[in-house]
Amino acid sequence: MSTDISKDGKTALVTGAAGFLGSNLTDKLLANGWSVIGLDNLQTGRRENLAHLGNRPDFKFIRHDVIEPMDIKADAIFNLACPASPPAYQADPIHTYKTSVLGMLNVLELAAKNKSVVVQASTSEVYGDPEVHPQTEAYWGHVNPIGIRSCYDEGKRGAETLCFDYRRQHNVDVKVARIFNTYGPRMDPNDGRVVSNFIVQALQNQPITIYGEGRQTRSFCFADDLINGIYGLASLPAGEGGPVNLGNPGEFNMIELAQLVLEMTGSRSNLVYQDLPSDDPRQRKPDISRAKELMGWEPMVKLRDGLEKTIAYFDQQLKAA
Repeated sequence: MSTDISKDGKTALVTGAAGFLGSNLTDKLLANGWSVIGLDNLQTGRRENLAHLGNRPDFKFIRHDVIEPMDIKADAIFNLACPASPPAYQADPIHTYKTSVLGMLNVLELAAKNKSVVVQASTSEVYGDPEVHPQTEAYWGHVNPIGIRSCYDEGKRGAETLCFDYRRQHNVDVKVARIFNTYGPRMDPNDGRVVSNFIVQALQNQPITIYGEGRQTRSFCFADDLINGIYGLASLPAGEGGPVNLGNPGEFNMIELAQLVLEMTGSRSNLVYQDLPSDDPRQRKPDISRAKELMGWEPMVKLRDGLEKTIAYFDQQLKAA
């Protein structure tokens, strides 16, 4: 497969472009004068996330799976291709692992050939169920290598290994973002992640599902803040930029989140409790000192403000459905 839409400006390849974060990143790049090639196999990505781009001459969509080699000319590659919610990545764990590792290998081979900058969307899941809190980039993690989440956790860890080996061996300019829980418009209402679950259940006055005792914590970053961090990483000098935690250090437990969603939606839903899934992390909170130092980046959107926009989006989606 080969394509080239290079114009006077720079061209970015975004893998996973039809996904929640990929489509938001595509908008950011186009707004900043890039031409964009969006690539997605549409396993979890949705064409509707890119429908607003129409037939723009500075955007081209290609349906393709990153586990297969690519021949595309791009100045920068943003690799966001991989299911990110547990139900989605556990549905086909072998393909998830291939996407992380073989997909990363294909991206890095392409970057080495074209001397492209690579920004890899890694994850806070590389820390597993952490024994250090909050998590810094120096922490090596506490991951079960044979559990039901391992296809994603270990796949992303393997992808990071490839990134830094290609930096050392082939001088590829890699930037690795360790992304913590992110939410916002264009999330799939049925993706199974906690924010989408709670909002959709609340809007439909269905029981809010709490796993375990609901005391496990997460740190929720609004999509716009996260995309600004990813974009900033791409601009760092060669040799800088990885790994870098990107997330909101505000920490909430699941009961607190559920109560806030109930308040904001005016829902009549009640809370129901189910067993905690295997290997579900007990705590998750980023130390973002490195992002502040390198880029002056920190999240600006408060949870309540971000939830307001996300609730409005899901309400619109549900009414359209």
